[in-house]
Amino acid sequence: MATADRPFKFVTASYLTRIENQWAADLGGLRQGLEACSDASIFYHTFQSLGRHHFLTEGFSNDFAQWILAGLNRPRLAEQLAGLDIRDYLTLSDLRIDLVRAIDEFCRESPDEVTRPAFERFHFCASLEVTAPLGLEAWTLEEFREGLDHVGHGSFQFHFVSSRLRLQLQSNDFSVWFADVLGRERLARLTNQIDIVTETLDGAKARLAALVDRELAA
Repeated sequence: MATADRPFKFVTASYLTRIENQWAADLGGLRQGLEACSDASIFYHTFQSLGRHHFLTEGFSNDFAQWILAGLNRPRLAEQLAGLDIRDYLTLSDLRIDLVRAIDEFCRESPDEVTRPAFERFHFCASLEVTAPLGLEAWTLEEFREGLDHVGHGSFQFHFVSSRLRLQLQSNDFSVWFADVLGRERLARLTNQIDIVTETLDGAKARLAALVDRELAA
């Protein structure tokens, strides 16, 4: 088994959540809030919400889409927002633009919906990321596979979901290490194709484990 020239170091992350001073009681309020809220709030309600909803097999992990469905009962718009694939975005500002654009298009088609009261308010939140090393290092793909069994949701989300913004790439920490350090470009490409939107974190982790097992058996 080939040894890497630098190890993969597993890190975990936790988040301190704060409620912002913005809220929305209708679709117009959500649209205004999306324009004014911080990048940290956009991140919390999209990228980070994947981790909070890791146990869901139905519904949307995007908080904005979930509220539009549950609070306004507008499934078509909810599906549009949920359909924005966060793997396609390198910056939160681009994601914000597309969220606002989708709501604007809906409001132009259905102007009466702008001020229709929601069943409950949407409260904008944000969070502070706190990271810590797990003390797990992998110098080989086999060691990586063993380490993967010992990391939780916080670590997996940090390396596989949140890393896309940190790297400013349509990729993740695992794929970068596979390709750049181990020279396993096929494994990196297949790993990056795992759907982080429709999969739960457990499901995505299981798919990654299966890909690594297949690579080790080849």
